[in-house]
Amino acid sequence: MEVISVIPRRLDVINKYKEQGGYVAAVLPIHYPRALLRAFNVLPVEVWGPPRVDTSHGATHLQPYICSIVHNTLSFLQMGGLDITDVIIIPHACDSLQGLGSVLLDFVPPDKPIVPIYLPRGRRESDIVFLTREFYAIYQRLEAITGRAPSDADLMKSIRREEGADEVLIKLHQSHSCLPLTDIAFYRLIRSREYLPAETFIELAQAVLAKDIKKPRDGIPILLSGIVPEPMSLLEAISEMGAMVVADDLACCGRRLYPPGRSGDPLRRMAERIIYAPPDPTRGNPIRERREHLLRLIENSGAKGVVFYDVKFCEPELFDLPTLRCELQKAKVPSVTVEVDINDPLSHQTLTRIEAFLEILNERR
Repeated sequence: MEVISVIPRRLDVINKYKEQGGYVAAVLPIHYPRALLRAFNVLPVEVWGPPRVDTSHGATHLQPYICSIVHNTLSFLQMGGLDITDVIIIPHACDSLQGLGSVLLDFVPPDKPIVPIYLPRGRRESDIVFLTREFYAIYQRLEAITGRAPSDADLMKSIRREEGADEVLIKLHQSHSCLPLTDIAFYRLIRSREYLPAETFIELAQAVLAKDIKKPRDGIPILLSGIVPEPMSLLEAISEMGAMVVADDLACCGRRLYPPGRSGDPLRRMAERIIYAPPDPTRGNPIRERREHLLRLIENSGAKGVVFYDVKFCEPELFDLPTLRCELQKAKVPSVTVEVDINDPLSHQTLTRIEAFLEILNERR
């Protein structure tokens, strides 16, 4: 817990990096080449909304049925929240994010470059080739923005640093149940990967992993799936209900446990890491793959049920949910679905729904 208390604040990290001559990129969800940005001395700082934003600033440009992550991001930008950044990266993970990219490129362009990332929807050789070429195009954009031209050796050095951080991240997930951290402390550490330089994250994570491992915590073990656990007080509420998150399939966390790349070509290696990441509906992975992945997580972690905690109007998630829950039911794994707007506080309705689900799990233990 002492380690968690010293996680640097996002704004402090940004200011320090810029003071040292670096650039900062605001990066929207979900998948992007961290190593490529860092090779250009650009620090990626992820923007998952953020919560608690006056969405009226962006409402004139977006339909009301667009998810709150996109609504909040556009409003935050128009309120000046991204003024400190030098470039905005928008992966086309869904129609809403692609629409936001179009709005910023064509209708309300900010005073900084917009760099879209087009992600393939499969794991074929052609998908790796496509993403490799996409990363080369981004290389050229970053070269024009920063005036730098990192060599292959520079790129590989950056890749190995990010692979090291992701290796530690995987170890944290594997040790989750035994670490001397509450769920909310654990996810504060995990989510600091969204903005900390890899080397800083490695130092913090290794300090936690070096602590004496406690016996597994007591509580109803659950798997948390969805996009992002906002508000983070959700995790405290789950703990107070006598449950604990022992594994996750969250877009901001468990779906980004990237394996090491294999290629000697740095751009292709970055593409391989994203292509072979855990199944994700925003990358078009088949429901069968997601089912098998979830069942493996459940078996390995001992989770007794799945809470699908999704942002309202998230089409990639909603398309999969009916079939995915049916498949879990066939495997005798209970699940519940909760939809939230990240701008809203944690509602009593949401808490009651989760609590009722946990009572059912407790009766089955």
